[in-house]
Amino acid sequence: MPPRRPSAPDDLFGAADPPPEARAEGPRPLADRLRPRTLADVVGQEQLLGPQGSLSRMLGRGALASLILWGPPGVGKTTIARLLAEAAGLRFASLSAVFSGVADLKRAFDEARMRRASGQVTLLFVDEIHRFNRAQQDGFLPVVEDGTVVLVGATTENPSFALNGALLSRCQVMVLKRLDDAALELLLERAEAEGGRPLPLDEAARATLRAMADGDGRYLLNMAEQLQALPAGTRALDVAGLSSLLARRAALYDKDREEHYNLISALHKSLRGSDPDAALYWFARMIKGGEDARYIARRLLRFASEDVGAADPASLTLALAAWETYERLGSPEGELALAQLVLHLAAAPKSNAAYVAWKAAQAAAGETGSLMPPANILNAPTTLMKSLGYGRDYAYDHDTEEGFSGANYFPDGMERLRLYRPTERGAEARVARHLERLAALREEKR
Repeated sequence: MPPRRPSAPDDLFGAADPPPEARAEGPRPLADRLRPRTLADVVGQEQLLGPQGSLSRMLGRGALASLILWGPPGVGKTTIARLLAEAAGLRFASLSAVFSGVADLKRAFDEARMRRASGQVTLLFVDEIHRFNRAQQDGFLPVVEDGTVVLVGATTENPSFALNGALLSRCQVMVLKRLDDAALELLLERAEAEGGRPLPLDEAARATLRAMADGDGRYLLNMAEQLQALPAGTRALDVAGLSSLLARRAALYDKDREEHYNLISALHKSLRGSDPDAALYWFARMIKGGEDARYIARRLLRFASEDVGAADPASLTLALAAWETYERLGSPEGELALAQLVLHLAAAPKSNAAYVAWKAAQAAAGETGSLMPPANILNAPTTLMKSLGYGRDYAYDHDTEEGFSGANYFPDGMERLRLYRPTERGAEARVARHLERLAALREEKR
């Protein structure tokens, strides 16, 4: 008899194989005992399984397509795949990309072909499908295209980056949400009904328990099971009592993958939107998640240059000073300097005029090729160069009454460009008025 395959790690309500009714009775985890029996029992995914949900409509048409279920851990991807097979009348088979190789894929495809020959279609569920390499992912293409299998892949990674374009083009991506507070509360109520008594928690501790789960239903039920193991009649725990009993879960964050880019994007856009509170929150999320503070310091320096710019020129200096302070103090003391910088950048006036002007200047330089500067602004260190007109009629700006000659500094024959357009925000407003005055003088001197 072949050994039983390892349990699928993302199954919200127990192992992926075999189904619960086929297991021998014995001690089973609470999450396994509360596994949904129908799609209607799945919580928190109404956008897919509600009356107008994408999967509900697909089942209603009797045309279940190959799918990629993308979502965080503990939201029911494996359970949904199993129940989809049942609802569509398909044979359920599963693989985990963590434990499977080419031989396992070939065996699964051969078995699916034999079932198809007898008129039975296979729903092949592949957990952690992003862990298969490019060649292995390409192996799914023919069996998906010819209908040998309906592929349902589960992934916690962004499919745009983690899966081949060819495979993605043959599947519909369904996004599963982290469980919200109402869905988590429903799971707690089911746990209490199954256990026959309420959990020993006051209201504040109950809310804290849901927050500790961070949208992961399986994790919530595992914690609830620990509370159910307390003796009957245990006094209701407050937040402090709950925290001493259960270890607080680390925030979901992988600094090498998509969450890293999501949070730095949230920080950057909060800064650009001049929201210091939100910016400080995202900065704290990244630090708590283990992000390298030097990476954040580098991004803040970039932001000071690109998004604050000339509206508050001191921001660039402050960004360098905060980074240097962190380098001298290290963590955790140096993080305060970066937090101070986050608040300053969020509250500072914003201008990307320098950034826009630089991009426009690069484009103009590329279009105009190798035009020479006008002769009057060229140095003439030799007699020959003087005879060629180098430096002739050059107006020394400091000798003029306004300290401004109004001369043309663009190449001869090239139309004057307006690249820098300062805003009316912060220090740049003064620059804008000064440049407007010089433009008027330039017109007078033409």
